[in-house]
Amino acid sequence: MRAPIPSTVSAYIAAAPASSRAMLRQLRGAVRAAAPKAEERISYGMPTYYYRGGLVSFAAFKNHLSLFISGRFLKRYAAEVEQYQTSKATLQFPLGTRIPLALVKKLVTARRRENEALEKAKR
Repeated sequence: MRAPIPSTVSAYIAAAPASSRAMLRQLRGAVRAAAPKAEERISYGMPTYYYRGGLVSFAAFKNHLSLFISGRFLKRYAAEVEQYQTSKATLQFPLGTRIPLALVKKLVTARRRENEALEKAKR
């Protein structure tokens, strides 16, 4: 039987393995600093942030944390993310390593600004 999905980001972090909690708190803090007006919720079982559209999600796994962001941002910042494990739209941080908080903030800020521009263009 699977554990119930936490209903808040705080509950998600509290339910995560002890080895990932500090990193999750850091990641959450970086996202909130870059997008202070973003709505924080659980979507697909992971912390997800919305501000004028989807911004970013993150999740803890057995050996790493993943930051889920549009793949075009990972391509745009390819030189800055090349030292990290990536996939089409995911940036991975192995447990026990330093999260590049400035990079996370930069990516989230770029995504937030894009959402703002898209909303403005629709008006």
